[in-house]
Amino acid sequence: MYSDDDLDAATAAGILPPGTAKAFRDFVAGRQTAHEADEESVRLVTSFNDIFVTIAAVLLLSALGWLAGKISPVLGGAAVAAAAWAFAEYFTRRRRMALPSLALLLAFVWGVFSTGLGLVGVDDFARGGYGVAASAAIAALAAWGHWKRFMVPITIAAGAGAGAGALLALGLALVPALRDAFLPLVFVAGLALFALALWWDAGDLARKTRRSDVAFWLHLAAAPMIVHPVFSALGGGGGIGGAAGAVAVYLVLAVVALAVDRRALLVSALAYVLYAATALFEAAGSSAEAFALTALVVGSLLLSLSAFWHHVRRLVLTALPAPLRHRLPAA
Repeated sequence: MYSDDDLDAATAAGILPPGTAKAFRDFVAGRQTAHEADEESVRLVTSFNDIFVTIAAVLLLSALGWLAGKISPVLGGAAVAAAAWAFAEYFTRRRRMALPSLALLLAFVWGVFSTGLGLVGVDDFARGGYGVAASAAIAALAAWGHWKRFMVPITIAAGAGAGAGALLALGLALVPALRDAFLPLVFVAGLALFALALWWDAGDLARKTRRSDVAFWLHLAAAPMIVHPVFSALGGGGGIGGAAGAVAVYLVLAVVALAVDRRALLVSALAYVLYAATALFEAAGSSAEAFALTALVVGSLLLSLSAFWHHVRRLVLTALPAPLRHRLPAA
């Protein structure tokens, strides 16, 4: 491996012309940028200490919440939220530890949400919808405050998810008939989060800044909200027609995932397509080996897609209109 110092020394000794050394640096930087964007890097663990601290924090917060909750549910949630914020001041703001920061953020938002539920008393069914909506809205605002202080990438997804939950709960409280359309409403909320993720992605097509990390978690939050209602509408992939439809939907999701260069949709829908493909193999007469055959086929396809992801993306992007293609990461 050659360092910048080696290149500078070779240039100073006249072995490499300055233009060649610069071109080589630009070439390596370009390959590294393309690799980072293509591999969808997730910054979680820098050392085993991250895992060690996360385990310790989860144990401590769980015990604190349980003990304080024995006194009062409100106190239990508030204790978890306060402790998670206090720990974040050190492990997130000073130490910059990714995995502990993620766990502490989730604990903080959940603690605020639990505190809200304890305050409004959701045991009263008539107040439950409004109480859940108010608690989720407070959690979303708390997540925004946490973002302004610590800027942990998953915070936007947690806050957006809490906000979507608040709107859904409020809608069901105001119009009880919407309960029959709950899954379609979840689907719409998932599309909204997906659009928000694309907006964050558009500000960093090279996938080098915090915006890309924020977009990753938004995609991860939006994916199940989009996938579950779609496959539920198909009967969960049961029956020949439902199974064929589920496989077709998965292929459409694969095209979308390739276009936006995010794999979250494929992972979220994987359980459904495995179930659907197994049903197809069983219908074809391979009931005993159906799941094994399904795992073999789907696993082979996903590995092949991973190996040729960049080349397949180029084909997908070529088929898209130029204005849309320019808003997506280059292949």
